[in-house]
Amino acid sequence: MNKPVIYTLSLLLTAFTALPGKAADSTPPNSVSETVADSSAYTVEKLHEGFKNPWGMAWLPDGRMLVTERSGEILVFKNNKFTGEKLAGVPKVFNKGQGGLLDIKLHPNYAKNQWIYISYSKPVEGGATTAIMRFKLKGNQIVEAKDIFAAKPYIPADFHFGSRIVFDKDNFLYFSSGERGTQPKVQELNNDHGKIHRIYDDGRVPQDNPFVGQKDANPTIWTYGHRNPQGMVYDAATNRIWAVEHGPKGGDELNLIEKGKNYGWPKTSHGINYNGTILTENKELPGIEKSVRIWVPSIAPCGMTIVTSNKYPDWKGNLLVGALAHKHIARVQLDGTKYVAEEKLAQDIGRVRCVAQGPDGYVYAVTEGPGLLIRLMPKNDTAKAAK
Repeated sequence: MNKPVIYTLSLLLTAFTALPGKAADSTPPNSVSETVADSSAYTVEKLHEGFKNPWGMAWLPDGRMLVTERSGEILVFKNNKFTGEKLAGVPKVFNKGQGGLLDIKLHPNYAKNQWIYISYSKPVEGGATTAIMRFKLKGNQIVEAKDIFAAKPYIPADFHFGSRIVFDKDNFLYFSSGERGTQPKVQELNNDHGKIHRIYDDGRVPQDNPFVGQKDANPTIWTYGHRNPQGMVYDAATNRIWAVEHGPKGGDELNLIEKGKNYGWPKTSHGINYNGTILTENKELPGIEKSVRIWVPSIAPCGMTIVTSNKYPDWKGNLLVGALAHKHIARVQLDGTKYVAEEKLAQDIGRVRCVAQGPDGYVYAVTEGPGLLIRLMPKNDTAKAAK
């Protein structure tokens, strides 16, 4: 009864060719595809079903896994099975539209300091905002909880909260904040929205942040000009941070995140407004970073990990990106910082909200519609892992 359900999926390798083009071209770089059948096969194990809107995953050293639900719950799993338990003391969240309880991440030194971090839509006067909280656990009870960041200004909109959290090798904390519909102000450095921020693990501001000491600039900002980044990962092997963000209608982006850089929104975009009108004529501008990968049509990227495990020798160093709209996991192959090719995994599995590599080295994902916890298994490991 508790054995995982296993689906064998043929993997389709989609090779994308980068086309040279001018800024005015209607076709974005890396958007033309050629589909070639791949003879290899992997399996997808369905470990749990019944989520409503899962968002983030984190594994504790004692073997428990925590999964956030956007409604404001943190579910406790053990051995990939829901224990029926939930954490107590979760903060009240703004559970409207795209808001709610979002990402979760353990401190890299969790074994010593016990800190856990969440991002959430915090209810505030006049609406909601993206906030970062840290806390410890006493059993299943949240203790010592404290907000260490809350984005300003407060906005009444119920969408584009961003949310992803990563730590780098020096334990600096990075997190994304969506633009909350404030398009003209995303380029302003006194506005926290549409940014990726960098802080110490207790919320203090590092003095080597790019805009520290600059007049009318918020010191936590690391990069700006983002629309709604909902996937981010730190690559320890290269000391790089990658992020994916939602474009408007078309123009989803994979970006290499670098100190102080401007990623263009809303001055540049490869997408259009949802009503079909032109958002901007500019696909590139001087002083604005070019995306490493652009998806047209949109896949709605959400959640991202990098494969470091020996379980997947052919995938090592690749990015895995959840695709909400196209309901698959995109395996993105890179050559350094250049896009090479892409493969669709777990096609039609559901709206993939989060992808993560677990402590056992296997790749896990949570989906909505249906609400699943899945694990990607190399073909030769399936029988062994299912026991």
